[in-house]
Amino acid sequence: MKYFSKLTYTKKIVWRIRLLWLLVIFMIIYAIIFGTMGGWSTKLLTDFAHRLSDFIFFGGLIFAFYRIHQNKKLLKNRPLLKEQLLKEQDERNQYLHDKSGGTVLDILLVIELFVTMTTTGFNNMPAFYTAFGILAVSVLLKAVFYYVASRGC
Repeated sequence: MKYFSKLTYTKKIVWRIRLLWLLVIFMIIYAIIFGTMGGWSTKLLTDFAHRLSDFIFFGGLIFAFYRIHQNKKLLKNRPLLKEQLLKEQDERNQYLHDKSGGTVLDILLVIELFVTMTTTGFNNMPAFYTAFGILAVSVLLKAVFYYVASRGC
């Protein structure tokens, strides 16, 4: 982690773009593997599970491409880059992020999204609803704690 703290903000943006491209590649490989294994059978999935897995997968791809586009736009425009740097260094935003779970909860949410998608890939409805319940509670807790912390500031 010390390596990333010594990078300039421009280089951090470049690393974010690289990591987002790795995410896109991983998601495509993931879809190919589950597709060839016979996963996501609409005969075995409930309509809710099928729609949610589509939303998570395609929403994740759209989000990744959007962030790649935004980050590339930052690299081309110095004033936007400085403005984004100031937003990220804003102490109030950092405080609210930390009080609402911080990086640990962000990583946990990504893992929970992956687990929820995987349970639909294996066509396991009890596991899907359990994973979705945990994901929903985590998102709700993050939102509530963010709201409470923002009212206290």
